[in-house]
Amino acid sequence: MRRFLTLYKIEQKLFFRSPDVFVFNLCMPVVVLLLIGFIAGDQAAGGEDITYIQSAFASLTAVGICCSAFMSIPIVMVDYRDKKILKRLYCSPASPVRLLAADTLCSVVMSAISAVLVAAAAVMVFGYRMEGDFLYFMGAWLLTLISMFSIGLVAAALCRTTKSLNVATSILYFPMLFFSGATIPYELFPKGLQRVADVMPLGVGIDLMKAASIGADMKGSLPNIIILAVIAAVCSTVAVKTFRWE
Repeated sequence: MRRFLTLYKIEQKLFFRSPDVFVFNLCMPVVVLLLIGFIAGDQAAGGEDITYIQSAFASLTAVGICCSAFMSIPIVMVDYRDKKILKRLYCSPASPVRLLAADTLCSVVMSAISAVLVAAAAVMVFGYRMEGDFLYFMGAWLLTLISMFSIGLVAAALCRTTKSLNVATSILYFPMLFFSGATIPYELFPKGLQRVADVMPLGVGIDLMKAASIGADMKGSLPNIIILAVIAAVCSTVAVKTFRWE
């Protein structure tokens, strides 16, 4: 455990020093929340029973998950594989699994920090109060995180070089970020784009977190829970079966 914690501390410091993580994972969600809040925070979102700030809170807590799942985890793993770091660890008494576990924990921590910053900005600046059950929301957030991380692990397992990974993560990351309702309010989308967001894995997670945060009947969200659970199970299995150390 001591070795793992030492490795984790080192990897976490590297995460904090990454400008991409700082800008896209930590700063961008808060800035977007402030813009939405100041422009239309108290207005009804698209004729729904929630305000834009309520909608933005749920969706922007998913931005940190999106950044970690499709940028941080795959890039770190493929970079270590490309540089033969995983191969050297695999052939040594040190366990490469420990390194991968430490990097995954770092991504979880960064996602949590991003969500906390969004929540702090919503509460302190706009007086936001969650109407739903906090435990339900945390469960929805964790399920979304696990399912998105499993997709990121598939990309890390299948891509052998950083060049191929850059293409794969771009295809995953940017559509998820902009067309799932994570940054642009879902209620502003035209009907056709809303249908696209509804079938995106991150869009499903955002819809689940939104329902939990506003106190909606979670029985109606059972299909979303099943979808995310199936994604997590299938993608985790594929990632484990296809992962290579070199």
